[in-house]
Amino acid sequence: MKKVTILAFGVLLLASVSCSREERTGVDQQLLSASSEIDQTNEIDFKEGIDLTTSQSTYENRPAEPTAANECLTITVDNPGIGVFPKTYTLDYGDGCTFNGITRAGTLTITLTDYFMNVGSVMTIERGDDYYLNGRKLEGTITYLNTTSNSAEPQWERTIADGGIVTLNGNYFTFSGQRTVKMTAGVNTLTLIDNIYEITAGTHTVVNPSNGNTLNMAVVEPLIKKYACPHISQGKLSLQGVLLDGVLDYGDNTCDNQAVYTHSNGVDYPVTLF
Repeated sequence: MKKVTILAFGVLLLASVSCSREERTGVDQQLLSASSEIDQTNEIDFKEGIDLTTSQSTYENRPAEPTAANECLTITVDNPGIGVFPKTYTLDYGDGCTFNGITRAGTLTITLTDYFMNVGSVMTIERGDDYYLNGRKLEGTITYLNTTSNSAEPQWERTIADGGIVTLNGNYFTFSGQRTVKMTAGVNTLTLIDNIYEITAGTHTVVNPSNGNTLNMAVVEPLIKKYACPHISQGKLSLQGVLLDGVLDYGDNTCDNQAVYTHSNGVDYPVTLF
């Protein structure tokens, strides 16, 4: 769930390959990079939702507390009052609001049908027409449906609809998908810092509308995302695209920006992630 800077995928091409094959490789790299940016921004917005909905002080209209976000963020609630649902928060970042290295602009709307940890509750994250995150224009709606069957490990089904991203270089991609998210640590503590989430299953498709090319990604080994770490630290994704046919391995649970892509022929290529 990171922006990918491909350092080694170029070696997938032999010097003698045709120009058309090189163009196909470039398309796949664009899709992989876009997909990683999408995953990263989705996780950032999920964390924003968690921060917001676990703080009782956000049940009133107010400027955001500096400990939760920069003072430039204003939060309004359409149905204030503890325990009153549904509740919709509008987060207005204005022309630009930076906190912890993340810059947002525009508006984000988060709706709760019940407390996030309650079975059957739905958290919906809607990106406004003017919403930007670290310079990328984002579109779409993300829903988290609480499907917990074991209270020791809360679980949600995440669905993305009408997703879109304009990358820093101006390219536009659409995306959709569904994943299962499980909380495996921090359930019984009062702080968020020890929370650990695992994406245990699901698929994700990114499309380049300009040419119809797609990249399909599927979870083949649970992806581990620690609240305290900005990156996925462990897990594997299957990648299927125009040229890519292999597995992206996020490593040994170390919090870093390194991963390894293993092509179907068994050759490994290091990848540096955002």
